[in-house]
Amino acid sequence: MVGLRVGPGDLVQLGGRDPLLAEVVAVSGSCATVLPYGDFRGHRVGEPVEWISGEMEVPTGHQLLGRVLDGLTKPIDGGPRLSKADAVAIHNRPPSAMERPPVAQPMPVGVRVIDTMLTCGRGQRIAIMAGSGVGKSSLLSMLVRGSNADVNVLCLVGERGREVREFIDNDLGPEGLARSVVIVATSDEPALVRRNAAFAATRISEHFRDQGLNVNLLMDSVTRFAVAQREIGLAAGEIPTTRGFPPSALGLLPGLLERAGTSSRGSITGFYTVLVEGDDINDPVGDTVRSIVDGHLVLSRELANAGHFPSVDVLQSASRVALAVTSGEQQELAAMARRYLAVYDRARDLIDVGAYSPGGDEELDRAVALAPALEAFRRQHLHEATAPDQAWAALREILTAQPAETGLANLTRAVG
Repeated sequence: MVGLRVGPGDLVQLGGRDPLLAEVVAVSGSCATVLPYGDFRGHRVGEPVEWISGEMEVPTGHQLLGRVLDGLTKPIDGGPRLSKADAVAIHNRPPSAMERPPVAQPMPVGVRVIDTMLTCGRGQRIAIMAGSGVGKSSLLSMLVRGSNADVNVLCLVGERGREVREFIDNDLGPEGLARSVVIVATSDEPALVRRNAAFAATRISEHFRDQGLNVNLLMDSVTRFAVAQREIGLAAGEIPTTRGFPPSALGLLPGLLERAGTSSRGSITGFYTVLVEGDDINDPVGDTVRSIVDGHLVLSRELANAGHFPSVDVLQSASRVALAVTSGEQQELAAMARRYLAVYDRARDLIDVGAYSPGGDEELDRAVALAPALEAFRRQHLHEATAPDQAWAALREILTAQPAETGLANLTRAVG
């Protein structure tokens, strides 16, 4: 494109019989590279181009609750049009580091293994890392239903079109949708739409936070956001570096993830799924995200294949704010549970081949005795939510029970 004074991020409209919105993604000399927000077919070289605005705007406010929007924040649920009276620019700066209050309150999510062994805090940012098909979306639905946030903003980036309606109807449900905003950009959408869905969801979350509310921002997935930016960066002429990702694909992640967290008014607790390549949590996107966020939950394919849901691998997961939001007794219980899980995991091969003999190691004996109850404690039905007090009481009873009392019956009695 030539002939207009534009810069990266500006919106333009391509003329022709079917006008098409596009965004400037690069400028070189007197030429600008634009990418469309829709199907480019039918447009030709020489068509007129009109400057629209310097930045996309998104609607905000309580009018969004219960609504399903596309990546350009247009309703796709058949409901009324949204007012643009309170529209704001899609991009925003993260709060200053010195303006962020420390994370000091727990954020219950209704999932026993997370609320006890990996306790989250209000305003924390957590990565949910896993390969495909191990329960990331299912865990997100549990977090939406089990948390006590004022508002949930759910962003589905690059999802299969078939799964969107299933997730809204079956996993989220009418009650969950009533206090949620859902933004959807399916895998067939242009890269710009998929990328902007993440920015729009974050901006909407920021507006609710600025109203003094506690917001859950759930994004599935950050990897597909980075892949969308990879397409944009390569089209703009960037040179691919780490595993085919241009610098901008990974460079955008800090600016996106740092916008969540606490502020002087409210909070955004961010849950970001990361679709790791080949179950390798150290792939470029996974490693970058893990270095930015305040904790990570690793989902295990081995546990998922065994029918263990949620398939959270406690020993590979961590919450960096757990010590700030739990009491001394709770920290001891969580540390004890993790220690017994680690002891049992180290001896698993010996136990499986029948080489383990009771009486040689007191701590291992105790870990073996507690293993069935701890495994049952970590399992939870998709539509089951456990109050944090009940979860801590159940874990306490398991860990303090006499050896003869450990097992599934003890867990059943503990969680009531």
